[in-house]
Amino acid sequence: MNHGITIALSKGRILEEALPLFAGAGIVPLEDPDQSRKLIIESSHPGLRFLIIRASDVPTYVTWGAADLGIAGKDVLMEQEGLDLYEPLDLKIGVCRMAVAEAADLAAHDAPQRWERVRIATKYPNITRRHFQARGVQTEIIKLYGSMELAPLVGLADRIVDLVSSGRTLRENGLVEVEQIAPISSRLVVNRAAMKLKLRPIEMLIEQLEAQIQP
Repeated sequence: MNHGITIALSKGRILEEALPLFAGAGIVPLEDPDQSRKLIIESSHPGLRFLIIRASDVPTYVTWGAADLGIAGKDVLMEQEGLDLYEPLDLKIGVCRMAVAEAADLAAHDAPQRWERVRIATKYPNITRRHFQARGVQTEIIKLYGSMELAPLVGLADRIVDLVSSGRTLRENGLVEVEQIAPISSRLVVNRAAMKLKLRPIEMLIEQLEAQIQP
């Protein structure tokens, strides 16, 4: 891989679950991304380096060619419209789901199939809008950047759209999941020009990573 391959990753769960896949392919960062302040980290494989950036920026870096490949959650890819990327692999890491949740006392007598108009708090306005438009439900969407669970508790919104893994955070805040929008996992994405210019090394990397994916 002496062609120079740059891979965009984000810190957190994706990084933790992606590094063993790369290690299985013989690729290890020369510094611990969680400890280092460096944003560009070389790897044990000559010519291959990692960019450590925000999760929401990974598709942008790959689309514009600042990175050849990246790993991004399907939620990020669904939310950002107009991306021009290849998405060759579902890495089956970062597994969770995009769901609608509401207060348990509301859910006890609620029927999502009868919704006509809803007010929803989310950091995924595009996904939320598309989902409810397809069902013919009018939506008032309030964009938040964190602590979605608080919104129904203080009357900011009736419902939330957020990622759900175990559901523990919802339960601890008196909320329940009432509708699933989409299953979510992390995907390998590739810049279209890089796929042509660096075809063989990228194909080799894809094959190596695919061999590490848990069935």
